[in-house]
Amino acid sequence: MAILVTGGAGYIGSHTCIELLNAGYEIVVLDYFLNSKPEVINTIKEITQSAFKFYTIDLLDKNSLDKVFLENDIEAVIHFAALKAVGESSYNPLEYYHNNITSTLILCEKMRKYNVKNLVFSSSATVYGVPERCPISEDSPLKAKNPYGRTKLMIEEILQDLYASDKEWSICILRYFNPIGAHQSGLLGEDPNGIPNNLMPYITQVAIGKLKKLNVFGNQYPTNDGTGVRDYIHVVDLAVGHLKALERITFSTGVEVYNLGTGKGYSVLEMITAFEKASGKKIPYKIVESRPGDVAVCYADPEKAEKSLGWTATKGIDEMCKDAWRWQSLNPNGYEKNQERESPYCIPSEDFLIGNK
Repeated sequence: MAILVTGGAGYIGSHTCIELLNAGYEIVVLDYFLNSKPEVINTIKEITQSAFKFYTIDLLDKNSLDKVFLENDIEAVIHFAALKAVGESSYNPLEYYHNNITSTLILCEKMRKYNVKNLVFSSSATVYGVPERCPISEDSPLKAKNPYGRTKLMIEEILQDLYASDKEWSICILRYFNPIGAHQSGLLGEDPNGIPNNLMPYITQVAIGKLKKLNVFGNQYPTNDGTGVRDYIHVVDLAVGHLKALERITFSTGVEVYNLGTGKGYSVLEMITAFEKASGKKIPYKIVESRPGDVAVCYADPEKAEKSLGWTATKGIDEMCKDAWRWQSLNPNGYEKNQERESPYCIPSEDFLIGNK
C-alpha cells in the first residue's frame, strides 16, 4: 500500500516525502513543476537512498490521474499540489480558482472512484484573514482576504461536504503558518521562482548577494520593535506533522482541522537578528511604508495538534535560520546552478518583499 503525494517536488512536499520514506512508507509522487524543480526528485532519492515512483502529471488531466491509481495500490493521499503565491493570486484570480479548486475536485473524484478515502489536505493560515485575537485557534473566524486563501477555504468547505455525504471518508486539514528552514543536509530547501515572496528566502538571497537589501514594511505596529510578528515553523517539523496526520486518518473517519505552528511569534527585525547570528552575514534593510491589510501579530495556538496528533514543533528559530543559510550558501542559484530564474508574476525589483510573511 502506497501514499500518493501530489506536489511532492515542492518545498513542503519534498521534505514530507523524505520523512515518509525515512519512516518506511512506500510513496508515489506526482508533480507538474509549475512552482518546483525536477532536480528535487533525484535529491529526495539521494538523501533517503530510496526509490519511488514519480509521475509528471497535471491534476487537471483526468486520464493521466486514472493511470496513477490503476498502476498503484494507493492507501491515502497527501495533497500539496496548488498554485500558492498570495500576490500572484490577486493578479490572476481565475487561474487560481480554476487550478486549485478544480484539480482538487478531480483528485477527490478519482479517490472516490478507486475507493481511496483517506486524505491529508494542505491548507493555510491565510484562511483566518486578519485575526481577531492571538494565538489563533482552529475555531477562530475564517475570513480569507485574497484569492489564494479563499481557494483553500473553499476546498476546506468542499471536503466537509464530501464527508457529510459519505461517512467513510477520513480527512485531516492542516493549516500552516510560516514554514522556513531546510533539510539539515543542505541539499534540499526553498527555491522560489524569481523574486521571493516570503521573508526568509528574501533574507537568504540578500545574504548571498543576489539581492541588495530587504524592505521592512512598517515599524509602527504595537509590537516590541514596531515590526510585524509571525509564527515561523521549521519545514521539517511541518513535514513530521503530515506523518502524524496520516497516522490519524488511517484509523478514524471524519474531518479534523489542525493548526501547524510553534505558538510563538517573531518580528521581522528579530528574524533579521537571528539570521545574522546564524550566518555571520549582515542584512541591510530599509523601513518603508506599511501595506494595507497587514496585521501586527499572527501566531498559532497549536494545542489541538499536540493533544490529538501527538505533534509539536521541536526546532527553534536559531536552527531554522542555520538550516536556511546552509541551503542557500551551498546552492546560491538554487537547483538551477548556472542560471537565474524570473517569474512573470513577480515585481521586477530588488527591493520587493512581503516583509511580514
